[in-house]
Amino acid sequence: MPLGVFEEPESRRVKPFKSQLLKWVGNKQRFAHNIVSYFPSQFGTYYEPFIGSGSVLATLAPAQAVGSDVFPPLTEIWQTLHRAPETLIRWYAERRASMMGGEKVAQYERIKASFNAAPNAADLLFLCRSCYGGVVRFRKRDGYMSTRCGVHTPIPATKFALRVREWSRRTAGTTFLLADFEEAMSQAKAGDFVYCDPPYTDTQAILYGAQSFRLSRLFRVIGECKARGVKVALSIDGTKRTGEKICAIPIPNDLFEHEALVNCGRSMLRRFQMGGQSLEGEVVADRLLLTY
Repeated sequence: MPLGVFEEPESRRVKPFKSQLLKWVGNKQRFAHNIVSYFPSQFGTYYEPFIGSGSVLATLAPAQAVGSDVFPPLTEIWQTLHRAPETLIRWYAERRASMMGGEKVAQYERIKASFNAAPNAADLLFLCRSCYGGVVRFRKRDGYMSTRCGVHTPIPATKFALRVREWSRRTAGTTFLLADFEEAMSQAKAGDFVYCDPPYTDTQAILYGAQSFRLSRLFRVIGECKARGVKVALSIDGTKRTGEKICAIPIPNDLFEHEALVNCGRSMLRRFQMGGQSLEGEVVADRLLLTY
């Protein structure tokens, strides 16, 4: 149901795509099809300027798209998927073999130390799949990746290889850029479509780059896109603790036309913050705001 500020939009049925490639804070793989169900049925180029785990992009599988992020190692993962998917497979297989061939936590810490000494895509790829809860946490003062080793066993290299090849096919029409969201969104033209999934101001300060993110700047850029005839959808903080909380966000008047709530299930980030306690009552819902 809408929150009473905007009208509730119409939606269409979209088939879920459940094959997760990366684990990332705010990963929307389980409900990306619900988000996509509110997207326009036709548009030119699709833009996703906060690419993260890429779950919405892969679910949509657009013919022509631009995905971008400001974090070089993350962007390099996506660029490598586009130009040399077999390299991603090798990166993962080598590090998993190292972990499984020795003492698990010690090997994980070795890979984490390698990443922190010189941030790179190969180490980050494996860390995001093997760290606790998939919560890739960065220390604010220096960008140090601090998440401990997960209790789970990372998926076999053969299964990961299948996912890489499937994702490579679904994102074949996408160009991946290392770019700030404003730079990426400025390329969008009339008839194009932009989906924004920025760091959530209420919960995701642990993300790389989130500390300097300003929602007011994003609202300005969305307004500029709208004025050029570019349609924009924005995922933003919604309700937490089974609807008890609605994040107070100053949304500019006349920027959005419709709003929907998307049920996100239980938050792994919240479990991380609670030290593995029960998530009963920790259901999260995103607000999806549309300029159309």
